[in-house]
Order: sequence, then structure tokens, then C-alpha cells
Amino acid sequence: MPDLNSAPYDALLVVSFGGPEKRKDVIPFLENVLRGKPVPRERLLEVAEHYNHFDGVSPINSQVRDLIAALKTELARCRIDLPIYWGNRNWHPMLADTVRQMERDGVRRGLALMTSAYSSYSGCRQYREDIQRAQAEVGAGAPEFDKVRVFYNHPGFITANVAQIRQAFQQLPSDCQATANIAFTAHSIPLSMSTNCNYVKQLEETCRLIADELHIPGDRWRLVYQSRSGRPTDPWLEPDIGDHIKELHSRGISSVVIAPVGFLSDHMEVLFDLDEEAKTLCDGIGLPMSRASTVGTHPAFIACLGELIQERLGLRTERSAIGQFGPNHDVCPVDCCLYNIPKR
Repeated sequence: MPDLNSAPYDALLVVSFGGPEKRKDVIPFLENVLRGKPVPRERLLEVAEHYNHFDGVSPINSQVRDLIAALKTELARCRIDLPIYWGNRNWHPMLADTVRQMERDGVRRGLALMTSAYSSYSGCRQYREDIQRAQAEVGAGAPEFDKVRVFYNHPGFITANVAQIRQAFQQLPSDCQATANIAFTAHSIPLSMSTNCNYVKQLEETCRLIADELHIPGDRWRLVYQSRSGRPTDPWLEPDIGDHIKELHSRGISSVVIAPVGFLSDHMEVLFDLDEEAKTLCDGIGLPMSRASTVGTHPAFIACLGELIQERLGLRTERSAIGQFGPNHDVCPVDCCLYNIPKR
């Protein structure tokens, strides 16, 4: 059994985005999300209707609960007795409340797992800033935290995505499967954010590794983006999934698998932007479409997270990564993923 008495961490903190779980929470939640960002009120109200379409319930919190349950099982399998805490950026359980509870429970050093596979301001640095603010609220007794490295090129993450996409291919009409394209999707971010991080490079590598494993040639897949917000005049990553679908149809492509590899769970932006809007568009132009599930609690992904936790506990010396770039850093450089949010 691993000796955890000398382990560098005494708790795991899962840090996530958060989401409303009833209608009256939707507007306050979105105000938290957009605080300080140059997003018009009309856009906030438009996104609120996406949530109200599902009775105000985002699936993200229940999916994080499922993830934590799967992680507890994986840690038990590895004979690691590490308590798991959970705190969100934008909705309950709020991160500061969780850090305060950790301090009351005697936690001195925590390992933070952010629910993002990629490096960017919103996917990594902002979460680290959230933790720092929570520590400041709690005060001198707050635990210290390190983070789990990003895992966009971990073999378990790739394996889980490959399995989900294979299932999606099988949902297409049999005469379309051999020639179907893959549209890999990720959340669009402002160009002013993407130029200061490796978000696009890492996403492209994830897509390439998956496509290679599936034997899909480069002319049958593309990385595209979804769920952009902000002012229309601000440049964001493109092409948008809707524009890409129209372009595929104009080229006479037989069918498309949409694979949201930029997301870990089938939360609101996946359900609305892909299962509602993209599906409606595909149905309207007669383009057969199948949407792959995100990695969620796929066993290969949970095993991937287990390996990453073991790395930081000093119980695993191999740092698994495939492809061109090797394992990402554990400790982010001071200038990593910097972003100055534009003023309104």
C-alpha cells in the first residue's frame, strides 16, 4: 500500500465552472460568469433562454458529481486514501466556501484538478486566480495548492475520445460511415486570449492524435469552434461550427460526426449549441449528423486522471504523453496564459 504519510498532498480539489440547477439561479449564475467581461446584456438574456429551454438546469453539476464518484472508485482501486473536495468558479458549491471547509478539516496542502484538458486563460490560469482569491478570503490558514498538469495528449484522454467517436460513427447511416467527416469542436475564445497560450496548438494535437488512431485522413477532419460570446466586433477563433456545417454541405460531403473534444462533459453548451442548433441546421439542409459524447466518466479517462494524481503524489514516475509535445509542465510559468480582459 502506498505510504501517504509522506505524500505531498492531503486532499484533492476538483475545480469546475459550475452551473444553475433551477430557473431562478440562471440570471445570477450568468451574471457571475460575465462579471467584468464586455458582453452585452442582450447576449446574457439570450444565453439565459438556452438554460430555460432545459428548465434552468445545467447538467454540469451532476456530471461533476459523477466524475468525483468515479474518481473515488479509481483512487480506492489504486489504494489511495485521499479526500476529494469540489469548488466552482461561478455557482455553488463556490470555491471560497470549499477552501474554507478544507481549512476547517485540517487540510494543509491540496492538489487541484481543473476540469479542462487544455491551456488557456479561462481553462487554467483563471482557475488558479480563483484559488488565490479563495485563499485570500479564507486567510492565513488556507491550504496551499498545486495543480494537475493539462492532459490533452495523455493516451487515456485520447483513447476515451476515440471510443466515443467510434460509437458516433456507428449511429450514422451505414452507407455514410466510410466517408463521413469529423468536425472537432471546442469553445471559441477571443484571439487576444488565444495568442497568449497554447490552446489552439494543443487542440490541434488532440484532434490529430484522435484522427490518426481512427485512420481518418487530414482532408476529412477539421477543428472548429462553438459557443462564442462577447461583442460581435471582437475577433474570436473561427470557423464557427454552423458555418463549417454549411461549407461541408456545399462541398457535397455525405455526413458529419461532431466531436466536442474541447469539453469534458455534455454540459449546456454541448446540449444546446450542438444537439439543438447544429442538429437543426443539419436536418434543415439534409446533412446526416451524429454527435459524439464527451469523455465524461469513460474508464480510460478516469484511469488517465488517476495516473495524473499518482504522478503528483510521487507514486508514479512515468509521465504519460503521446504525440509531438510530451507531457505539459506541472508548475505554470509566471507569464503563462496571460490575458487582459477588454473593458466595456
